[in-house]
Amino acid sequence: MTKNYLEAAIEIAQEAGKILVEESSRPPDIRYKGDEVDIVTQADKRSEQAIVARLNKYFPDHSVAAEEGTGKENASEFRWHVDPLDGTTNFAHGYPCFCVSIALAQRDTLLVAVVFNPVHNELFAAARGEGATLNGKKISVSKVATLSTSLLCTGFPTRNRKASPNLQYYGDFTQRSHGVRRDGSAALDLASVAAGRFDGFWEFGLQKWDTAAGVLLIEEAGGRVSDFAGDPYQLGGPIILATNGLIHEEMRAVALEISRRPPTPVRH
Repeated sequence: MTKNYLEAAIEIAQEAGKILVEESSRPPDIRYKGDEVDIVTQADKRSEQAIVARLNKYFPDHSVAAEEGTGKENASEFRWHVDPLDGTTNFAHGYPCFCVSIALAQRDTLLVAVVFNPVHNELFAAARGEGATLNGKKISVSKVATLSTSLLCTGFPTRNRKASPNLQYYGDFTQRSHGVRRDGSAALDLASVAAGRFDGFWEFGLQKWDTAAGVLLIEEAGGRVSDFAGDPYQLGGPIILATNGLIHEEMRAVALEISRRPPTPVRH
């Protein structure tokens, strides 16, 4: 049955990707969520509606957790985690770095994952125990063995930026590696770790739909995902550390060292 789940997720992600490409050619219709930096576009809404409708049709008994709130939560042991447009800020500014992210979990076990970048037509997919692929070809994490020779990625929240500790980590990891990229789409960052483009990723405060697909991609590509303490990462947990496995302990040691320092005062 896993294959059917994966085939469905691929089909649905590609359909949603077409919507995003179509919407990207129009002037963005931007709305603000909560405070005035967290945005939602018409593209988010159209993509999510299409995804949720198709999931409800194919798997009417499953629970669907979607970012814009149109999913249906129930007592099913099967739950789809849907981000209809990861990288909304990029999308709204015309920066071509965004994707659709869809994953299915059975209780706490991730079964299938799809991250689709419609701009470059790159489809990352994984099924538990079957490996990870990019456009149908097997992918694996990088073989980079030291932090000093690694390329990392991270992200910053749209809300409560002053409360985020990540600038301190960003500075340290930038100095200790080949560099840190910040592309504005956690799902694509995680997929890039799975594909060996990045060697490590960390971020704070991500939601389940941000990370579910990327976590399974990395695990199936031979990488490792945990929190800074080295414990298994729980979806929706406060901290995620995802790497090729080879630099995991070195990154974790640096992160723990930074976490023990007194926080740097934020200037207002």
